[in-house]
Amino acid sequence: MPPSRRIVSGFQLRASTRTPPALLLVLLAALAVVRLSAGTRPNIVFILCDDLGYGATGPTFQNERAARGDRSRPSFATPALDRFAGEGVQLRRHYAGAPICVASRASLLLGLTQGHSPIRDNRFDEALPDRPTLASVLRLAGYATVAVGKWGLQGGGKGGEEDEDNGMKEKPGSLADWPAYPTKRGFDSYFGYVRHKDGHFHYPKEDGREVWENDREVSAGLDLCYTTDLFTAWAKRWITEQRGRQPERPFFLYLALDTPHAIMAYPPTGYPAGGGLDGGVQWTGRPGAMINTAAGAKDAWCDPAVADATWDHDGNAGTPEQPWPEVQKRFATSVRRIDSAVGDLLQLLRDLGIEENTIVVFTSDNGPTPESYLRGQPCDPDFFGTAGPLSGLKRDTLEGGIRVPTFARWPSTIPAGGADEAVSGQWDWLATFAELAGLPAPAFSDGVSLLPRLTGRGMPRPSTAYFEYFHHRKAPAYEALAPAHRGRQRRQMQTVYADRYVGVRYDIQDATADFEIYDLVRDPGQRENLATQPGFAAVQRLLKARALQGRRPEAVTKRPYDEALVAPVVVAQPKTGGLPRRVYSGLCA
Repeated sequence: MPPSRRIVSGFQLRASTRTPPALLLVLLAALAVVRLSAGTRPNIVFILCDDLGYGATGPTFQNERAARGDRSRPSFATPALDRFAGEGVQLRRHYAGAPICVASRASLLLGLTQGHSPIRDNRFDEALPDRPTLASVLRLAGYATVAVGKWGLQGGGKGGEEDEDNGMKEKPGSLADWPAYPTKRGFDSYFGYVRHKDGHFHYPKEDGREVWENDREVSAGLDLCYTTDLFTAWAKRWITEQRGRQPERPFFLYLALDTPHAIMAYPPTGYPAGGGLDGGVQWTGRPGAMINTAAGAKDAWCDPAVADATWDHDGNAGTPEQPWPEVQKRFATSVRRIDSAVGDLLQLLRDLGIEENTIVVFTSDNGPTPESYLRGQPCDPDFFGTAGPLSGLKRDTLEGGIRVPTFARWPSTIPAGGADEAVSGQWDWLATFAELAGLPAPAFSDGVSLLPRLTGRGMPRPSTAYFEYFHHRKAPAYEALAPAHRGRQRRQMQTVYADRYVGVRYDIQDATADFEIYDLVRDPGQRENLATQPGFAAVQRLLKARALQGRRPEAVTKRPYDEALVAPVVVAQPKTGGLPRRVYSGLCA
């Protein structure tokens, strides 16, 4: 259960939704005075993809799939991510905050699980609350902070389901309309899509979408700017200029890509060779040719590595193979474009001489989806196995909907070739980056520092994973879901962890509903429900208790268990000496 208070540096900070953000930051600053001298603070680059499933990278599944040599099970390569993961650590049980993008991103930025986040379910374009965020905490520690790419948390949204968009431009907005614009939530600078739906499209000018650079809307000059390239080129320019202006100041870059989600658009041309200062994508600053890949034609370039690929469509080696479906070639091209962008950014860090003192994290906001936004052409997740060995898709609280590919690289500090199998989540990065910056995590946050897991030094603390989500539609019938999960009613869903076991409930009617129980060590695909087997009654009781202990009701997203009494938490008696505390037994509403 996440603590209701945190002890830091001899002080006790009480979590409260009423605590003024400014006061929290003052308290953090007071506690940071001694910590800031602990050593050189690293630069931080956090790359977040959109709908990139656990199995959609080489290190997590595609390489294994290719090695099987089964022509009926196609795969694609991600060489830059292979190198990235090999030079750092893989977090193999790392979870997004939620199975949908807006709630997931809010959990990341606030350091909260879905049990405590004020933004849950499908509340797109909701205002991120005015409280400490990843950016504001790091800025307090002296970091230059920038967000690039998809935001969707600016305020003024109505929530609701994420459906295919008709391509019409939405009502123009402005900074005055958006109380939670990135520069109002801790970021010094911002460049990207403000609205959630704009992120469904990957050619801003041609698709009639707004791109904002701080206080200006700038899409008019972005002819043929494919967003993966556009956001990467702008981020490269920002890093280079920041190093030139303030070489001693650490920076935090939050690069929130909008791919491979939604419209499966091809780039206009190939990715330039090389990378870094002199190669890869480059910002030219010329209207009509703002980046060096703004050439060719919209939606025109298919990656040669997949353009002529074929597969054994019928499982019969004696019949001719067929070309990959068009939508799958588009998906693979999109992911490989991300791969090129990651390699480009890493080369820039080398060229600037800051690679050794920069931690780079690569991850995704939720699991894979069949959505392609191409009429009649779903992006079948079974074709490449983008859920990997897991069961579930985007909008499921099964493993495939929430466990995401995650790699961290910091050459001077993180040993190469590592793999961590412990549960961790994106709500942990706030505590992790705060420690790197010399600050304690905000008292309200749920996370723990992952530094011991990343570096292999120190005693790691267990992370608390908790999920709840509502979706009115039934789960689809893909192989990416185990047979028992296909076509089932979703509605109110909840997932709770207890060591190697996970409890999952779908279509919950009340707090007494039993959990399905799965052994994730032996059965990561969640195919065998252990709930009715002898010996699991105690696990069932534990899961039901944790399901209530790990959350609080939220006014907008009502749950059928909001009014249930919360079981007491068993706390070991304190040792003699140290800070005093008292433990009270009983129940609380």
